[in-house]
Amino acid sequence: MTLRTAVRLPEKLLIRAKRKAAAEGRTLTSLIEEGLRRVVAKRQQQPARPEKPTLPPVSNAGGGLMPSINLTRFSEIQARTIWPMPNG
Repeated sequence: MTLRTAVRLPEKLLIRAKRKAAAEGRTLTSLIEEGLRRVVAKRQQQPARPEKPTLPPVSNAGGGLMPSINLTRFSEIQARTIWPMPNG
């Protein structure tokens, strides 16, 4: 059974698809159908993705920034470092 549907495509993509279909002597519908079949078949062959992404471990260490440090001013950060930074 064949059904009708409407899709929204970028204009330039549609123009390119129509030209390719015409150059191959086929309809735009058959070109779109082939593309959809390839995408669906490829996704079925790939292993299933895990439901939840694996996240890197998060540190539970306390601390953080000192309240008086302004991260938008590099000179403040540089002035509060333990080791002197090289000039240059």
